[in-house]
Amino acid sequence: MPMLKKILVANRGEIAVRIIRACQELGYEAVAIYSDADRMAPHVRMAQEAYRLGPAQATESYLRGDKIIEIAKNAKVDGIHPGYGFLAENAEFAEAVVNAGLTWIGPPPSAIRMMGDKVAARQTMAAANVPLVPGTLATERLTDEELIAAADQIGYPLLVKAAAGGGGKGMRKVFQADELPPAIRTARREAQSAFGDDRIYLEKLIENARHIEVQILGDMHGNVIHLGERECSIQRRHQKLIEEAPSSVVDEELRQKMGQIAVNAAKAVNYYSAGTMEFVLDKDRNFYFLEMNTRLQVEHPVTEMVTGVDIVKEMLRVASGRRLRYSQKDIHVKGWAMECRILAEDPANNFMPSIGRVIGLTTPTGPGVRIDSGIYFGSEITPYYDSLMAKLIVLGESRGEAILRMRRALDEFRITGVATVLPLHIQLMNSTRYQAGQIDTTFLEQHFSFNQTPSSANAKIAAVAATLMAHQRNRRAILLHEGGPSPWRLYGRREALDRRLR
Repeated sequence: MPMLKKILVANRGEIAVRIIRACQELGYEAVAIYSDADRMAPHVRMAQEAYRLGPAQATESYLRGDKIIEIAKNAKVDGIHPGYGFLAENAEFAEAVVNAGLTWIGPPPSAIRMMGDKVAARQTMAAANVPLVPGTLATERLTDEELIAAADQIGYPLLVKAAAGGGGKGMRKVFQADELPPAIRTARREAQSAFGDDRIYLEKLIENARHIEVQILGDMHGNVIHLGERECSIQRRHQKLIEEAPSSVVDEELRQKMGQIAVNAAKAVNYYSAGTMEFVLDKDRNFYFLEMNTRLQVEHPVTEMVTGVDIVKEMLRVASGRRLRYSQKDIHVKGWAMECRILAEDPANNFMPSIGRVIGLTTPTGPGVRIDSGIYFGSEITPYYDSLMAKLIVLGESRGEAILRMRRALDEFRITGVATVLPLHIQLMNSTRYQAGQIDTTFLEQHFSFNQTPSSANAKIAAVAATLMAHQRNRRAILLHEGGPSPWRLYGRREALDRRLR
């Protein structure tokens, strides 16, 4: 296995910045790629080299695996790190990278392919004695009639899910029999459009469930460990908004049990690099395998904060053929971490995507605060990519301290020019139900209401305060101008006078 010295980062935004930083700290050269929309993006300016991919559309740039490999060869890189999204879980691209004589910084293509097919993954996990949510297991395409017959055996409520993908695409909840036929048709249509595969399967809907995932790391020598769990139950349309590590409902005994099953499942597919086993946890603390993400997760920073393990650096080391630097006994969860995804979406307008230029930006700082960001003052938020702009991560000694620190950091965070979910996050941190840890995957739908319109009294007070502040600043500037030299000029004159007197 060749040693890595020069890495191409096949991604954009905050995750590209994150990977470039890890490369630079290990002494590797980092190569960036960019579309026309990202020509001035932070990851482009941070890398030692940067190459244009193509037009703004992802299908003509970040999804063009052939162009990425061509650039990698011309730049004489040793390996490619895909980040998450785009081509990160594309087994064909991973194989093409390896066939081009480059190092794929991720899991083996065989594991990506096996776990990427959700039905095949369920079969593999069943063979490895991993607990599964009751559902269909057939890998071949089931007809509508076969699915309807299977639903009667599984029982309602249930989920209709796409076999070839995730992220909420091709997924429908069904509570009674007459809802199933239209749900099947809609799910097939969405699955075909998103993944080019209209196979779907059925799964029992676990009500009032929590979404718990376990981070794993493995090397090419058969060593696999887990880094504890993450709580990912705060979701909107199956997309996560807030993540925590650890989970308030997972004790040490359950943590080790889930972790060991995650490790066994990874070994069953000869897994190495970073990956995540996702589970649903019911109200009786029974857990069931949901899916495996064969890539670096968006929420990996919360695990890094509580374990002290740099997951991206470990991926780079593993890709070089090195053994893991940690054994299971080295992993200890210390403190409590939270991550808020800062999205360019308007929560007051049904979370419509927001585009425009960032004309004001103030990021929070202070003890236990981390920002993973892909924006800067003047950034153009375009409609071409995911709405994730940045991730705000905090660490506290306890969950209570983490919530207070996150609330303070959110109050400091200012983004002007585009609508964001910052107000939603602030209200969530102030929710007594959230503070008490009384959450599940339906929390935002059933137990939380975003206050879209402030009271008229508060709005008037805010308007008056803003007017007074603007007037005060203008007045101060006028007085400074009319009052003669600035303090800096006066200080310079005193310094000059002192030198003459010496």
